[in-house]
Amino acid sequence: MSDLLRAPAEIKYAEELDWLESVDDNPKPFSWRLSPKMIRLFILGSERSDGLDREIPQKWFGDRSFVERAIVTLASDRGLLLIGDPGTGKSWLAELLSAAISRNSTLVVQGTAGTTEDHIKYSWNVSMVIAKGQSRESMIPSPIMTAMENGAIGRFEELTRSTSDVQDALISILSEKYISVPELDSDNIVFAKPGFSIIATANSRDRGVNDLSSALKRRFNFVRIPVVTNKKSEAEIVRFRTEELLRRHQIELDVPPNLLDVLLQSFADLRASAAAAGSDDEKLESALSTAEQIGVLEDAVLHSNFFGERALTAHTLASSLVGSLARREPEDLAILNKYLHGVVEPRSKEEGGSWPEFLAGGRDAIATLS
Repeated sequence: MSDLLRAPAEIKYAEELDWLESVDDNPKPFSWRLSPKMIRLFILGSERSDGLDREIPQKWFGDRSFVERAIVTLASDRGLLLIGDPGTGKSWLAELLSAAISRNSTLVVQGTAGTTEDHIKYSWNVSMVIAKGQSRESMIPSPIMTAMENGAIGRFEELTRSTSDVQDALISILSEKYISVPELDSDNIVFAKPGFSIIATANSRDRGVNDLSSALKRRFNFVRIPVVTNKKSEAEIVRFRTEELLRRHQIELDVPPNLLDVLLQSFADLRASAAAAGSDDEKLESALSTAEQIGVLEDAVLHSNFFGERALTAHTLASSLVGSLARREPEDLAILNKYLHGVVEPRSKEEGGSWPEFLAGGRDAIATLS
């Protein structure tokens, strides 16, 4: 795994999945590797009442009902659509579900304006077609077709980013559970095996880009993933991801709890400001998601490790926050400057602690970018 920049969940947690499979005596739908109860436990972590001989850490932080509904949907004949704001963990949940169910989370199609039907059905090896003609051997199956043939989970990221033609091609796959190959005279239908399903994700901020048709919506069960606003849950997510980052980079650097509190409070303040804004021009372009918090902290940690004194400071954290969130100039810089003067400056005088240094770091970063 050390040779991989980012190992998929089934490789990263292979030993844990093997152990869960060995002790799982609950009923399993289709060809699933784990039962629904064990999948939920793998994703949300074990509790003392589960009676296991080892602890299973929590990997996705969210409401238990979302995970249970997702698992139940995948055990039915409907697809699963995870929808929510950017950075709410939709893709990570989809990956964990795929890894636990079929031990393969890499059968993925990325939805873009350039995605075609070939990406979800099949294409051809041109050189083999020229040499021997069209046949099953010269056909290149898409990740979705491979999932159908193996009775596995196929994933479709950013479904609303793809065009209506591509979305319509999914309707027959989800309804009929087969793909016709009209170019072949025989053996020209690929049927889905039991266990096949599709997990799609959609960004709620992309509404209106390529809206889903009512026909396609009927083929999916929707699970809406809300933005995490609970400070305790958000702190757990940020700490979990940061620890992974430090292990991956083999960095020995502590994230002081007081600086994590400063980061969480800063995002809470900026979200409140965005909610009270009268127009989009008064809001940061950033979604201010938990994922962006992790990005800010990651940037600060790496900067401190490579160019600082190998210790995270409030000054570096503020600089990373401004650098990560200031995407429009001068609008975002003006919003951040107003936040520093209207919120952080009074707080630094009243509470002290890390806030004065955070204020200085933010001002220095804005001065550099202005």
